[in-house]
Amino acid sequence: MLAARLPQRVTLAIWLQHQLGVKLQGQRPVGGGCIHRAWELQLADGRRLFAKTNRAALLPVLEAEADGLAALHQAAAELRIPQPLAVAEAAGEAVLVLEWLQLESGQGGGGSPERAWWQLGAQLAALHRGSLNQSGPGFGWGRDNFIGSAPQPNGWMSRWADFFQQRRLAPQLQWAAASGHQLPGADTLLERLPTWLGTHQPEPCLVHGDLWRGNASLLQGGGGAVFDPAVYRGDREVDLAMAQLFGGFPASFFAGYNATWPLPQGHRQRVELYNLYHQLNHANLFGGGYWRQAQANISHLLELTA
Repeated sequence: MLAARLPQRVTLAIWLQHQLGVKLQGQRPVGGGCIHRAWELQLADGRRLFAKTNRAALLPVLEAEADGLAALHQAAAELRIPQPLAVAEAAGEAVLVLEWLQLESGQGGGGSPERAWWQLGAQLAALHRGSLNQSGPGFGWGRDNFIGSAPQPNGWMSRWADFFQQRRLAPQLQWAAASGHQLPGADTLLERLPTWLGTHQPEPCLVHGDLWRGNASLLQGGGGAVFDPAVYRGDREVDLAMAQLFGGFPASFFAGYNATWPLPQGHRQRVELYNLYHQLNHANLFGGGYWRQAQANISHLLELTA
């Protein structure tokens, strides 16, 4: 049973009291996660918190998530980001505690769903643009983190084309080759990438990094939120590209974004390249049809860059 895997209640209660000065009254498992176990924590004062737990060895994954959420929370003006409250090992398990957000179970968001998604797109554009005011040495991040459960190497680089080639596509292709998946044309695509992206000079924005539909939601009472990030400073187009994968966001989301900060010329030609990273990551993690998708994308990109 899931409940048996939560750190012992007495130990957890002591930990929460020590970390946050709150009194735990109860907890229950909640759905939504595919990597960690998720919990609603009920406090004696009537408030609720959200917790993720996993085996202690995965504490770095939760620490990286907390780091990314904190960065997004600092950069966001109106877009809701669940604030990380505590992350540590407790009773032999890794635990991350976040503020509780009441997600909209339907699509209403407290009003017109189309308008609510438009606002979420506009708020993401504001986050991207506002992050330009934060100093940084270029493209990347100050620590390696994770994309899903896979390692995501970062560091800092001055050119976006080099960063995307060396820190995004190359590690995924090396992982694929190590598992016996040699993708025809992959080396050629890597060689062409700096030239293809060389004329594209984006500003290094703070990006969510893993912005598929499952990592965003409307909120009860209005507004929207994003969560489960894989942050770094990169081309803002990577978030808008991934928002078109795996079912995609509603059209009103993209309309709200472009009304607030229009995307530059040529952005549609970069969508497939940017999403190849996520296709490769899913292929490396889950296999199956993702390998065919990644190969088809590589072949098409080679046609475009011939």
